[in-house]
This record gives sequence, structure tokens and C-alpha cells, in this order.
Amino acid sequence: MGEPVTSDRALSLLAGLVAVVLGSAGCGGAVSNKGTENGDAGTNDAKSSSSGGSGSGSGSGSSSSGGGSDGSSGSGGGVDSGTDAGDVSVTDATVDSAGDVVLADVVADRSSGFEAGDASVVDASDAGCTPGTTQCSSNGVQTCDVTGNWGAPAACGCPGSCIAGSCTCVCAPGSTQCSGNGVQTCEASGTWGAPVACGGSTPLCSSGLCVSTTGTSCQTTGLGLTNCGASSESCCTSLEVPGGTYYRTYNTADSTSGPPDGGWTDEAAPATVSGFRMDKYMVTVGRFRQFVNAWNNGSGYFPAAGSGKHAYLNGGQGLANSGSAGTYETGWDATDWNNTTDIDPTTANLTYCSPYSTWTVSPGNQENLPINCVNWYEAYAFCIWDGGFLPSEAEWEYAAAGGDQQREYPWGSTAPGIGNQYAIYGCNYPSGSGTCSHGSAANIAPVGTATLGKGRWGQLDLAGEDWQWTVDLAANYVDPCTDCASLTTFDSRMFRGGDFYDSASDLLPPLRYDVGGMPPESRADNVGLRCSRTP
Repeated sequence: MGEPVTSDRALSLLAGLVAVVLGSAGCGGAVSNKGTENGDAGTNDAKSSSSGGSGSGSGSGSSSSGGGSDGSSGSGGGVDSGTDAGDVSVTDATVDSAGDVVLADVVADRSSGFEAGDASVVDASDAGCTPGTTQCSSNGVQTCDVTGNWGAPAACGCPGSCIAGSCTCVCAPGSTQCSGNGVQTCEASGTWGAPVACGGSTPLCSSGLCVSTTGTSCQTTGLGLTNCGASSESCCTSLEVPGGTYYRTYNTADSTSGPPDGGWTDEAAPATVSGFRMDKYMVTVGRFRQFVNAWNNGSGYFPAAGSGKHAYLNGGQGLANSGSAGTYETGWDATDWNNTTDIDPTTANLTYCSPYSTWTVSPGNQENLPINCVNWYEAYAFCIWDGGFLPSEAEWEYAAAGGDQQREYPWGSTAPGIGNQYAIYGCNYPSGSGTCSHGSAANIAPVGTATLGKGRWGQLDLAGEDWQWTVDLAANYVDPCTDCASLTTFDSRMFRGGDFYDSASDLLPPLRYDVGGMPPESRADNVGLRCSRTP
């Protein structure tokens, strides 16, 4: 058996072969040996584009001189039929008119004794690759495997999109997605087009489509239902919040460079949340009135057992319980909570927080104010009835912090001022005086009034107006947290966001007003709610 053919030896053999072919090109003959020795090179079917004929046949001879039948005017030649193991053969070698040799195919001859360890090069253009590199093959990407061979091409999702070994398209042409409250369509190039805003009878974007109002509370028109914000839009408008990872704890007072996340001190308690939808506005008096009507003094609506879960997470199990590893969100407890002790939104209870209560006995000029004086059970039941759920504390802060931007305020780093443009706080509404009315809800603004205060994904009033209930029980943060909520330990529930009469320091996204939370049956003139929904 011939010695193993290394890459250097193969190149040497090929160089020798080129010399042989060049030397014979002038007389048009092809050199062939029947008895080629180990390591020698032989040629099958040598062609010349210069003058002269081509030799072919099955002649016999020795390793030093060829013989046999010669079918050309050249000086004789034969076809090698006995290449030993380790020999390299060139099939289909062409010499052009300039005398240059073009090798179309180079193979190790397996016809006679090709053994393990001998080199084989199948095609000069496929003569190995660097593992991990990529190249385009038609409209697919080939990756060089660990053996130095190109793998099967993986097709790109859109035509003509494989460039320099990678697919340039980011989406499948014709597919759609929500961007804010508009629909983006993937163009033929595989890139997302500009979003087209939803409106009219289909004001909301959901799963890449403009759909009709999803909130049960906004199925009819009226104040506090269909006239929210500067554009007088549906008060049930709900916006996509893409998932990500961020720090739940960061100290905005000692920034080294400011947001986007560029050096807040004391960053801790990382959390990862999956994408979800969060309502643009806090729940208004007008919307909550629809729920009170459905509840009908305790003879009407009560949530079904297990409802209100984040059912799209963890295979339908909902949020992971950070207070007890391996357990998950259980949803609404119909056995313990479906009663008129826990859910009792009567006028007497909703006006318990006077003079700041926003509820009125009959619809009036406060329908666009955020509902307050609602306990946790009623907030949770409302969101379930409305087609959603209460956000987890991690989800709420993720939206307020702008995710990994770790914003100083939901809108950025601009100080809120006293003009009610960014947030309703410090009794600055409506005049900027900072004087609390103490006799009415005059310091509370219609939802969406502070238009410059919108968060990264478009939600308004994530700071100020009223604190907002979350689904979590009060507890210290647990690390790690992936789609988690605190669902055991204490009975008190957490709320976030600041309110209409507290200071600007309460507007910061990472602030937890009281880690002890508030009992779920409690009512307060500065606590309301906002719902989240399935993405």
C-alpha cells in the first residue's frame, strides 16, 4: 500500500502532473501508464485545445514508458487502469490555447486498491473548508462542518436573500406583526415595512391584525369608554410589550452616565419576562361602571375558577411562583373569593375614599378619571371580566422601566416638571400650584392627560395619577425570575407607580412603595388599576 497522501504531497503530485501535461501538450499526446507505481500520478482522458490529437487506448507498458494502441497522431499513450493505493488521478484535465492547465475534477483512483488513509479530493472547487464558515448555495446557507465539508444548505425565508453566507431577510414575506398600535407587513425583501396604524372599527392591533376593541368594558360608546387621550380613542387600547430581561433594582440617583442603561449603580434582581400586552390607559370610571353593572349587586358576574392566569406561559400553567419553586399561578380562587365580602363594588364602598373618590352614583364629568378606591379582588375580577389579567410586578416594572433601557422615568430622563406634561403628581394638576384640593377629586386628571409621559411601548400614566395593583403578593425579590410572580408568603398585595399627590421621587420605575404591600380588601383614594392581556 502506498504511503498516506498528505495535502502537501497531493499538491506536489498535482504540480508534477501539470508539468507532465504541459510537456506533452505540444505534440498532442497523453501520457499513460498501466503499471503506475505507488505515489505516481496517472491521467485519464487528457485533452488539449492546442494543435494535435488526443491519445487513448488500453495499452500496456511499464512505469517508465507507455505503450499500447494510440488513437492519435501524437507519440502514443494509454489509459491507466491500475493506479495503486495512494495514487492521485486527474480526470478531465483541459489545456487551453494559452497553454494553461484547467483541472475540472481531481479524484483518488479507487478502481484498484484504494485503501484507508489515502487522500481523496472530489472537486477542485470543493477542496475543503474551514469549520464554522458559511457560504451561499442557491438561496440557502451552507455551513462547513467539523470535518471540513459543506453541509446541506438551509433555505432562506425569502427569494434572493442569501448574501455573503447569511440570510438577509428578518421575516417571511407577507407575514405581519404589531408595532405599537399598528400593523407591520414583511416586504418581499424580507424586512418589515412601516407600521400602518389601526383605527375606525378595528382600533387595536393583536397578533399582527387590526381588531375590534377587545375589552368587554368598551363594547359600547360613551364617556370613559371611547374618548380617551389626546386622540379621543378607545379607552381599551392595548399595546404590545415585547419580552426581554432587565434589572428590577437600580439606583437612578447615582448614575455614572444615565439611560439607556449605562451605569446605574446597585443593579440587581434581574428578571426575564415574555412578551405581553398592556393597556395604554388606566381603567376609567366609565369602564369600571360597566363591570359594576355586570356584577349587579352580587347577583350577576363572578369570575370562573382558575381564570385570570397568564395561560400562554409555561405550557398553560401561568406565571412561575417565585415563592415556591416548581409551582405556578393558580388563577382566581372561586371558592374563597366569589362572595360579596371580597367583591363588593357598591356606591358606598367606591365612595369610601371621599373626598378624593372618583366614582359617582350616576355617569357625569368624571367618567374619564381613573377609578380609585377599588380593592385588589375587584381589580383582579374586573381585568378577568374585561378579557385580561392583572400584570405581575415584574411585568409592570418592565413596561415602566422601558425594559433593558432601565429608564429613570417611564418617558426617559427629563425631569417631570410641574406642567402636567409628563406625570400627574404633587397636586400640580390642574394649575401647577402644588396645592391639594382636600375637598374633591380636582387634582386627579383624565387618563392620558400627561401625553409626554408615555413609556417605551406607548403606555401612559405609568407614573403618577394612582398606584396600580399587581397580581403579586408582597415579598422580597427572588433571583432568578423568569416569568415569575410572588404568589405565596404574605396576604398583602403589591401596587406600583406613584400617585397624584405624592412627590416626584415616587415616580421612579424601580420604587416599591412598601414591600409589605397592602391587604387585598383595602381601599385607597390613590390606588387604581391597569389590565394586561395575552400577546
